[in-house]
Amino acid sequence: MSAVVEHHALPKGRETATLLALGAVQFTHVLDFMIMMPLGAQLMRVFNITPAQFTHLVACYGIAAAVSGFIGGFFMDRFDRKRALLVTYAGFGLATLACGLAPTHHWLLVARLAAGAFGGLAGSLVSAMIGDIIPPERRGRATSFVMSAFPVASVLGVPAGLILAGHFGWHAPFFMLVGCAAANLILAYLVLPHLRTAVHGHEPIRQMKEILSLGIHRRALALGAVLIMGGGCLIPFLAPSMVANMGLTDAQLPLAYAVGGACTFITMPLVGWLSDHMNRLHLLIWLSVGASIVAVIITRLGLTSLTLVCVMMALFMVTMSGRFAPAMTMVTNAVQARYRGGFMSVNAALQQAASALANVIAGIFVTSDASGHLFGYPILGFVAVGFFGLTVLCAFALSKAAPHVVVPAPPKPATPLPPTEAVA
Repeated sequence: MSAVVEHHALPKGRETATLLALGAVQFTHVLDFMIMMPLGAQLMRVFNITPAQFTHLVACYGIAAAVSGFIGGFFMDRFDRKRALLVTYAGFGLATLACGLAPTHHWLLVARLAAGAFGGLAGSLVSAMIGDIIPPERRGRATSFVMSAFPVASVLGVPAGLILAGHFGWHAPFFMLVGCAAANLILAYLVLPHLRTAVHGHEPIRQMKEILSLGIHRRALALGAVLIMGGGCLIPFLAPSMVANMGLTDAQLPLAYAVGGACTFITMPLVGWLSDHMNRLHLLIWLSVGASIVAVIITRLGLTSLTLVCVMMALFMVTMSGRFAPAMTMVTNAVQARYRGGFMSVNAALQQAASALANVIAGIFVTSDASGHLFGYPILGFVAVGFFGLTVLCAFALSKAAPHVVVPAPPKPATPLPPTEAVA
C-alpha cells in the first residue's frame, strides 16, 4: 500500500467551512437517532404496536450502523473521503425520506435499518476527515466543535421535531430531517476539499487484519467502545425517571434538555481547548470523576424542583459529553492515516454495539410499579461509574502503548501541500 499523508493542511477559512459542513452532517445523524424516542407514543398509537415493537424501531438503527460500520472497515480506505461521504450521506437522506413515507410499521423498520446503515458510515467518515485535515495539536478543539452537534440537536432539533409532530403528525420530523440533509449535501459538495486519501493497492482482507492486529489499534478500539457505555446505560431511562421519579411533566422535559444542551454547547469549546493544551488522560480522569458524582446523584433523585433538575441535567450533559473530546482525540491520534477510514468505521461499529449492550444492561436493572415509578435506576448510577473507571483504565493502557496520544503536540508551521493532495 502506498503511503498516505497524515493530514492535509487547508487555509483557515476553508478549514472552518469544512468543519461546519462536517458538524452539519453530524447534526442530522445525531438528530435522526434522537428523534425516535420522543415519537414513541405517537408511533405506538398510529401503528398499533407494542412497546417492545417500538424498541425494535429504536434498536435497529444502531444494529444496522454497527453491521455497516464493520463491513465498511474492509473497503472505506479504498475511496477518497469526500466521494465516500457524499454517497453515504445521500443514502442516509433517501432512507430518512423513506421513514417519513413508510405506510406500515414493517416498512418503517426497513427504512430505519437503511438509515442506520448509511448514517453509521457517514458518521465514521466525519471522524476520519477531522483526522485528515486537522493536525494533532488542534484535533481536540476540532473534535469538540463537530461534536457540538449533540447539544445543538438537544436544544433546537428535538424541540422543533416535537412541535412539528404535534401539529402535522409523526411524518413531519423526518421530512424536516430530509430538508436538512438535502441542504447539507449541497453544502458538503461545495465546501469539502477533495482529498486524495484513497490507499492505492488497497487489499480489504489485509487492511482489516492490520487494523485489528496492531496492539495500539486494539487499545484504541477498546477505549472507543467503553467510552460510550457509561452514558448508554443511563440515557434510555433518564427522561422517564424525570417524569416518574422526579415529578416533572412532559411539557417540562424539553426545558431540561434545552438547558443541558445550551450549557454543553458553551463548555464544549473550552473542553476542546483544554484537550489541546494539557495531558488528555488527566483531563479525562477529572471529567470522569465529575461524571461519576453527577451520575450517582441524578439517579437517586426523588421529587425535585424543575430548577434543580435543570441544574443536574446541565452537569450531566456537560461532564458526559466532555469526556468525548479528550478520549476521541486520543483514539484519532492512535491510528495512522492509511488505516483511518477503515479504523473509524470499525470504531463506529463497536460503539454502536456497545451502546446496544449498555441499553440491554439498563433494562436488566430497571423495573416499574403500577404507578410508573422506576426502581433500580440508582444501581445503574454505580454501573455507570464502573464504566467511567474502565474508560480511564483503557485510556491509560493506550497511553502506555502510544504516549504521543495524550501529550499535546507542539504547534508546527503550516507547509504548503503538493497540488495533487487537495483540490479546491
